[in-house]
Amino acid sequence: MPGYLEEYGAGDEKRGRVIRWIVSFAVAGLVSAGVGYFLLRNHPEDRIAKAFVATLQQKNYQEAYRFWGCTVEKPCRDYRFDKFLEDWGPQSPYADASHVRIGHPQLNPGAWGWIRNVLGVQYSCDDGVIYHLNFGKGEPVLIYILRTERTIGFAPWPVCSPRFQM
Repeated sequence: MPGYLEEYGAGDEKRGRVIRWIVSFAVAGLVSAGVGYFLLRNHPEDRIAKAFVATLQQKNYQEAYRFWGCTVEKPCRDYRFDKFLEDWGPQSPYADASHVRIGHPQLNPGAWGWIRNVLGVQYSCDDGVIYHLNFGKGEPVLIYILRTERTIGFAPWPVCSPRFQM
């Protein structure tokens, strides 16, 4: 019986390698999912903000008004089309939308603030996203895109919460 114990423990070693591979792939998958979530969670809202700016650049104000959840035929109660044209139309301070930069508030200095800005902790709220439309002169315009309705409105505050929230 010289070969009786030669294979002893070989199955345990192989099983250990399989378990390590499974755990490694699971951890890599979780890390990838987390990074993907933080990078792509505002993607639909980013597209809406870019489309809104593109319609302003094309001077298609009726289509831009639709992004606010309103139409010329059925205007919003508190934001009529004539008021929209005052804010965004050809006679407004924001008439030249050719060089608009869409961004997010960059309010926190330092390394911790940089991490918070990259992760979008302050501008991504529970029910929407805050964007800064920088026209190159004056203060940027803060807009708020609601996640559920996919509509735009003016943001009443520069960030969602003054304290850190994830």
